[in-house]
Amino acid sequence: MLCGGSRASVHLLDHRHPPTLGAKVLRQSSFVLRPCLAKSQQPMKSSSSRSHCKTPAPLDCFSQGDVNPKLSAEGLFPVAGGIVALGKFDALHIGHRELAIQAARIGTPYLLSFVGMAEVLGWKPRAPIVAKCDRKRVLSSWASYCGNVAPAEFEIEFASVRHLNPQQFVEKLSRELRVCGVVAGENYRFGYRASGDASELVRLCKEYGISAYIINSVMDKNQVSGNTDTEEDSKSKERGQVSSTRVRHALAAGDVRYVTELLGRPHRVISRARTQDITSKGRRISLKTSSLRNLPPGNGVYKACSLIVGDKHPISCKVVVDTSNINIETEDVEERFHNSDGSQEYLLLGIEFD
Repeated sequence: MLCGGSRASVHLLDHRHPPTLGAKVLRQSSFVLRPCLAKSQQPMKSSSSRSHCKTPAPLDCFSQGDVNPKLSAEGLFPVAGGIVALGKFDALHIGHRELAIQAARIGTPYLLSFVGMAEVLGWKPRAPIVAKCDRKRVLSSWASYCGNVAPAEFEIEFASVRHLNPQQFVEKLSRELRVCGVVAGENYRFGYRASGDASELVRLCKEYGISAYIINSVMDKNQVSGNTDTEEDSKSKERGQVSSTRVRHALAAGDVRYVTELLGRPHRVISRARTQDITSKGRRISLKTSSLRNLPPGNGVYKACSLIVGDKHPISCKVVVDTSNINIETEDVEERFHNSDGSQEYLLLGIEFD
């Protein structure tokens, strides 16, 4: 694990990852990297390690525990000694994955993001792109890109950092969270009213003795800006890059193939439905959209889908989405549900749109 010191160069790009996904390192703080205290030289792969960088325990869809584990016995946060990717990780798309890849090349990777922004800023509530209970599965699938280490998430309440200026925010990373380094995209903004940019992040990290790496944005290969750019896009410097906004627009348009390209995986919708609210007739079952834990594609018919019931193998199905219901048609669905545990009050379902 590495922390800051004096001058050296660090090469993050290698041949293990395809250049089509890769992002070049644009800027980095220039100081010699030195081992962090009480950290091993190997990436930590499990919470059984003696390091204070422990992977948070997963949450399932039925639990309501804290997102982040408590302080260690030494009084350290789980991200202490780690390399944190900075951003808003709603979609967990290929741009976010690239940040995790670069973080993993330096040390133990974490995604550091803020929660409660909508409530603090008065934004309208909206469904997440990835169900909270499904995020660990997605991050686990990134392990093959990240040196066989699945990135862990660490969340900070936005209200607790909202009024920090850029210097105070970096000071928090260094002195309170004790991270060894940060990775961010070239358009990253931070601090009160987004007053800090990537260049200032590099400068401040150097001042506080932690490494900073700024990478190119991962661009949308389609570059179909006419139907996907919004007022939010036009006001930012993010035009043309893969973003959560593009994913939301593609979902609304029902373009699940495009969504798959942006996410780097099929979109999975999670339903936590009361068994008495699941209706079955012949080869069709119907769920209320109110049971969904994340954003479905727009109204329409989707022929190439997969249904996951509990821990059973996926089965092929056709899905019809309308405003009130999700209708699933497959030859195997009736048998699959009749074999389910009838004592369950709720049933957890996954629908993948290929």
